[in-house]
Amino acid sequence: MELSQLVRREWPEPPPGHFAAPTIGLPTQSTLRALHTELEVWAGGDASAPGYDTAVERCRELYAKLVGVPGEWVAVGNQVSVWAGLVAAALPDGADVVVPAGDFSSVVYPFLVHADRGVRVRHVPLAELADAVRTETTLVAYSLAQSATGEVADADAVRDAATAAGALTMCDVTQAAGWLPVDASRFDITVCGGYKWLCHPRGTAFLTVRPERLDWLRPLYAGWYAGESRWDSIYGPEMQLASTAQRFDISPAWHCWVGAVPALELFTSVPPAEVYAHDSALADLLRKRVGADPTGSAIVTLPDPEGSAAEKLRAAGCAVSARAGNVRLGFHLWNTEADVDLAVAALQG
Repeated sequence: MELSQLVRREWPEPPPGHFAAPTIGLPTQSTLRALHTELEVWAGGDASAPGYDTAVERCRELYAKLVGVPGEWVAVGNQVSVWAGLVAAALPDGADVVVPAGDFSSVVYPFLVHADRGVRVRHVPLAELADAVRTETTLVAYSLAQSATGEVADADAVRDAATAAGALTMCDVTQAAGWLPVDASRFDITVCGGYKWLCHPRGTAFLTVRPERLDWLRPLYAGWYAGESRWDSIYGPEMQLASTAQRFDISPAWHCWVGAVPALELFTSVPPAEVYAHDSALADLLRKRVGADPTGSAIVTLPDPEGSAAEKLRAAGCAVSARAGNVRLGFHLWNTEADVDLAVAALQG
């Protein structure tokens, strides 16, 4: 099915001017139906805990496909900060961590809280991230697409610099996966929240870990879901953790994963390049019409220190965000040129 047909099927009547994908995505019709059906099953007393494993494993398989890694690399959880905290806890005392200045707090706070063990966090401009990697650097942690600006990092340059220095990379792809093609195999570790561009119910998150890094991370949140055979792992005293990234699994909020399956089926059914072309073209069209330079990012940020632009857009019915002195608009599959017209008229009104 062509992309345009899928969009009409899954978002037949999207709210005009909905530019809020960087904050919270719109559910697909298939997700809504899946959730409604499962709630009825639950209400009827027919839900079973093992039955939800099917949805979780389907999501693991689909997400792995979306980001180009084997399913054995993928762990399932609930929030990005949980995964980042796991990485931060694995750092040795006195580790040197480099992050982009102004990156999202879930990528930064988990490392800052280890200052008492001498972990140093250096904040540098995103464009200088690769150049800031030193021989003593332990980890480069950053978002592939910046939440506040939409700027996309030069992942190749960062990877090359980290490799040369013997440093690890942790990349948050939350603001990228779903509109920007992502290859998680390029990084030692990636983290991703599903409720934005992937249009999941809130409460789903993914971790990818290269096999050679499995033993570097300690599964601090290990519970029954992290077992090699989870339904044989529900009581102690013995522990048999999974040999794959499943050892980092966090017991899932079941209904979130039921709703996530159809969304991931949508995003893996079309080439990511087509989604990128659609989203970035609309974003650059808006930039052109308001006199800004094209960037190729689906996230548009315009200076708005007083908040007047955001106020105009909201008065016109647009869903936007105020971030770091800017007004932020995200263009996703449900957006059209009519949304660009609406935003431009509001901004110029």
